[in-house]
Amino acid sequence: MRAAVLREFDAPLEIERMEQPGVGAGQVLVRVVASGVNPLDTKIQAGKAAHARVQVPAILGLDVAGVVAEVGPGVTGFAAGDEVFGLCGGVGDLPGSLAEYAAVDSRLIARKPATLSMREAAALPLAAVTAWEGLVDRAGVRAGQKVLVHGGAGGVGHVSVQLALARGAEVYATGGPASLAVIESLGAVPIDYSSTDVEEYVRRYTAGEGFDIVADNVGGATLDASFAAVRIYHGHVVSALGWGSHSLAPLSFRGATYSGVFTLLPMLTGRGREHHGEILREIAALADEGALRPRVDPRTFTLDTVMDAHRLVAAGSGAGKVVVDIGG
Repeated sequence: MRAAVLREFDAPLEIERMEQPGVGAGQVLVRVVASGVNPLDTKIQAGKAAHARVQVPAILGLDVAGVVAEVGPGVTGFAAGDEVFGLCGGVGDLPGSLAEYAAVDSRLIARKPATLSMREAAALPLAAVTAWEGLVDRAGVRAGQKVLVHGGAGGVGHVSVQLALARGAEVYATGGPASLAVIESLGAVPIDYSSTDVEEYVRRYTAGEGFDIVADNVGGATLDASFAAVRIYHGHVVSALGWGSHSLAPLSFRGATYSGVFTLLPMLTGRGREHHGEILREIAALADEGALRPRVDPRTFTLDTVMDAHRLVAAGSGAGKVVVDIGG
């Protein structure tokens, strides 16, 4: 098979021919059709993501959509020919999806939504699992709540908006001037963070009480702003980018709660992988109900132009998830 291999950090991926992987116990062999490219993929390639625990040489690519080619011993629920999607690897010691075949832990994947193309399905896994773990698992989003999503047009953000809406919440989302139309098209109330400060939009939309849930998909100063925007007493801030040093005083003075999300943990530790599959089945159902649709960049890339895809993502494409087409 052909694969894009990272031989050393901060160097281009190299296209190589290698043996097709064998399928072990609990695994399925997936013929990869499409691989989503995340900012994390580009940071790993650049050697700026130590938390992903990648050791070179490595095949990168977290998100996968493809067809089951073979089922390993002990696997139930999948058969050859099934169309699947999920987080297959590209972190720790798990080979990723930038290859024509990938041997994947069957607990990490689910059947592809019938209403989505392979490219669309490959755009969802990391963003959808991250959004679900924050909004559903940690914050318990439900009808009647006011939810604020920071970076509402971004990869995780646009899924978070749709997920919160699907669960009956009233959703607001921040973005720059260029992304406000996208946010509004998703069904959220757009907030221009560049012209509206936290106190103003908390006063305008919550009468000063704060939002029941604030989902931070930006980090840094935006997480600090989240602590000031959350509802007094019962509010909950969730973030997948809470890595810096932050003062908890604004959060504490509001009597609110914070939860961190580290989506890679099941892949890195082997613990809790079944829950990834459970989340993806829920996401697939929402997609097939018409409640969730990924934004996909219309530009096309292949293994031979994978570094062009990486450069586009690293620069911030702004047009949706970048996807690499691997097979037909």
